[in-house]
Amino acid sequence: MIDFKTEKLIPLCEDFGFTLEKTACKQLNIYGNLLLEWNEKINLTAITEPEAVLYKHFYDCILPFKHFSPKKEASLIDVGTGAGFPSMVMKIVRPDLKVCMLDSLNKRILFLNEVLSQIGLTAETVHSRAEDGGRNPKYREKFDYATARAVANLPCLSEYCLPFVKKGGSFIALKGPNGREEADAAKNAIKLLGGGETKIICENLRDDEQRTLIFIKKISQTPPKYPRISTKISKQPL
Repeated sequence: MIDFKTEKLIPLCEDFGFTLEKTACKQLNIYGNLLLEWNEKINLTAITEPEAVLYKHFYDCILPFKHFSPKKEASLIDVGTGAGFPSMVMKIVRPDLKVCMLDSLNKRILFLNEVLSQIGLTAETVHSRAEDGGRNPKYREKFDYATARAVANLPCLSEYCLPFVKKGGSFIALKGPNGREEADAAKNAIKLLGGGETKIICENLRDDEQRTLIFIKKISQTPPKYPRISTKISKQPL
């Protein structure tokens, strides 16, 4: 078994007042090993070097907790979760969260279920396209938070994600160095979809590798006609 040295993240989290438990470190290590094992069978990540996984996946997904502290048992849906970033990491470090992981590829859902089984945590996994999930009454406007990482540009991503968020909740987009420009381009979409105040926070992951966290408050219901079908979302962004 590879040692991802997850304990290195403990002081980094302490620096912004977040406690990373030793149990979570052990679970992250199991997760990392399963990620690399399954990655040989299905495409989950291009990042496979253990230290890169530690920082570019695990720490990257913990970093939003520097800027928001969900209430106990808050509900969170991760749209286009892929290999489980950020939601699996968030569930591991905040096991009280009620997490739903949605992805369009069933092989990824099978991987996520295996991770949950191995680390002993429970979360909902949903095999669905984002636009279908956003129109499903079971999931539409039912979550305190929606997250997305490396899925689409923000004008499109807002249409995929904001329909899941209840009024008063937030959509959190984890972006790279061009996040501010994406947020500017998404202003109209955010307004049309019921979003309000948008907070943009720039962070350095390490070695001046820039990340942008975008927090969008949901202030009104998303009109029923959204989300549209995926081809319209991508070809005619709001």
